[in-house]
Amino acid sequence: MHKSGGRWGWGLLALAAPWVAAQTASEPGPPILTAQAALPTVEVTGNYDTGVGSSDAASAGSATGTLLQNRPLLRPGEVLELVPGMIVTQHSGDGKANQYFLRGFNLDHGTDFAAHVDGVPANMRSHAHGQSYTDLNFVIPETIARIDYVKGPYFAQEGDFASAGAARLMLANTLEPGLASLTLGAHAYQRAVLAKSHDFSDGKLLYGLELGHNNGPWENPEKFRKFNALLRYSTGPASDSHTLTAMAYQARWNATDQIPQRAVEAGRIGRYGAIDPSDGGESARYSLSYARRLADVSGVLKFNAYYVQSRLKLFSNFTYALDDTVQGDQFNQAEQRRMFGFDLAKTWLGSLGSIQMENTLGLQSRYDRLAPVGIYNTVARQQVDVVRQDGVSELSAGVYLENVMRWLPGFRSVAGLRYDAYRFEVDSSIAGNSGKVSAGITSPKLSLIFGPLAQTEVFANYGEGFHSNDARGTTQTQLPKGGGATAPVTPLVKTRGAELGVRSEIIPGLQSSLAVWHLRIASELLFVGDAGATQPSRPSRRSGIEWNNHYVTSLAGFEARLDLDVALSRARYTQDDPAGNEIPGALGKVVSAGISLSDRKQWSWALQLRYFGPRPLAEDNSVRSSSTTLAHLRVAYQVAQQARLSLDVYNLFNRKASDIDYFYASQLRGEAGPVSDRHFHPVEPRALRLTLQYRY
Repeated sequence: MHKSGGRWGWGLLALAAPWVAAQTASEPGPPILTAQAALPTVEVTGNYDTGVGSSDAASAGSATGTLLQNRPLLRPGEVLELVPGMIVTQHSGDGKANQYFLRGFNLDHGTDFAAHVDGVPANMRSHAHGQSYTDLNFVIPETIARIDYVKGPYFAQEGDFASAGAARLMLANTLEPGLASLTLGAHAYQRAVLAKSHDFSDGKLLYGLELGHNNGPWENPEKFRKFNALLRYSTGPASDSHTLTAMAYQARWNATDQIPQRAVEAGRIGRYGAIDPSDGGESARYSLSYARRLADVSGVLKFNAYYVQSRLKLFSNFTYALDDTVQGDQFNQAEQRRMFGFDLAKTWLGSLGSIQMENTLGLQSRYDRLAPVGIYNTVARQQVDVVRQDGVSELSAGVYLENVMRWLPGFRSVAGLRYDAYRFEVDSSIAGNSGKVSAGITSPKLSLIFGPLAQTEVFANYGEGFHSNDARGTTQTQLPKGGGATAPVTPLVKTRGAELGVRSEIIPGLQSSLAVWHLRIASELLFVGDAGATQPSRPSRRSGIEWNNHYVTSLAGFEARLDLDVALSRARYTQDDPAGNEIPGALGKVVSAGISLSDRKQWSWALQLRYFGPRPLAEDNSVRSSSTTLAHLRVAYQVAQQARLSLDVYNLFNRKASDIDYFYASQLRGEAGPVSDRHFHPVEPRALRLTLQYRY
């Protein structure tokens, strides 16, 4: 049984009780904030809230939902590209979770980046396809009020998976006027949205409905069908509010996964072709959550509780006929999940002499039950045998303390200490792979903020964080398919990061920030859902620099918004190996630029450009991907006071590039043996979508 961090954890828990009692019993000092300011309804009147005084790190901030209404989105998951430096792509069908890149990470489907939707975790632990699988298809972008983001493990509120960063998507309580929209586009793309809020009892009732269909440019039509529903009731002012939210999502699709370059060059398939046309999947998610906010002169109480029920069936074939030259290598990853948890935080306002102070105590808990989670060999989606099938129970609890001290008008500190405890229980179909494991980990945090001085702040941040490994890897002693003995993996992997940054508004209309960062990970261990086993890897180090700019001005009579985000990073394994020290898929260069123009009457234009640079595909850097540059354009015309017509042009210059590239061995039918080759998923060709939106 693994018990790392136990003494720290019990000490922290023991200290917390008298600390809370003392804070509760004592008279509060002079409040730093009024009750209303302590817990406002965050309303960003601009497009970004990244100005001086908005956060405790140069690389943290907020983006308003208004940006989403003026930005062409090819897929819902691209809402996370509002996080500066984030790239969102896809290597399969639209119903599958996206591929994410940030700070030198190929985050796969979400590893090391934590995402929450209205306080509910979106990262799925011990997932059938991959650890921290983050599917945001259940979100209706028009209902997002704002996105709060942080980067780095410097924030006590953020626990598992937040080493590269975290984003919290906050839903709107009201949508007035409501909207009805219809979108038609190339490749049988259809989307309809209906959303509005009404007075109900003593509060507001918001509903949202979304229907979608898409075939995509693929030779094997995707036949993607999606249904989304949202029902949300909120009551009370910002200082004393209750919110109850129900969400439902269902989707089915055919998938065109990454394809081998040699098959395209030989004319065996087209650029948008598939090797196995029976790949695809179906997914569903249902959730219910409750949030409570209460603020008074002494502080703020925040409480959030949630229940999620989801299921997934995913059929993939990445190696074609490598393992089975007769039936092929298609496999099915499937799971049925129930998840529930809560997040409780209490902030006390006070002072220590003349020093203003805020103390926060937080408690977070989550329980996931997967029954079952499995991997099965299939032929044309028909099961032929079981690779492994498990029942998994995973329970976690995290407690954190955070102290904010305002030492001087131009200097404050934020110190935090977090402890997380985990309990894994696995009931496996493979003898020797069942068991129970416990683990704990402590994560200190410290931020020093100097300023504002001349509309400028300087930040120094340090923090430790972690990511949990798949529960099945923590108990396994035998590899699937008779692969032999193996050792269980470390349940919780430590990360350490530091950042120096500056943020300034010294130029009127411009919010600009610069951050230099460094991150170490004790192990890159991942549970590979495609194989049903843990893939060992070495410790790693990443470092980089980010420069973010958001400028609002008038240009030739137009209201203009210009954005420029540049992120450069370097990723290496820290233990030498003859195979090489490059980290395959690590993204080193990202540039995002955008311009939006509006004449404030009828016309508006938005152009978004993103570049992500070449990446090593092998540890010795012998194979590299090409870079990808894409531009998306939106032109909108206000037909009437309540109606708007917009045209989105995706991949404006019709670039032939890749969303994702891999290098590995596969075998096509008719080949004598394995062939190591580049496998890629192409970006979609230029496509037009026309939307009519009516506000009522």
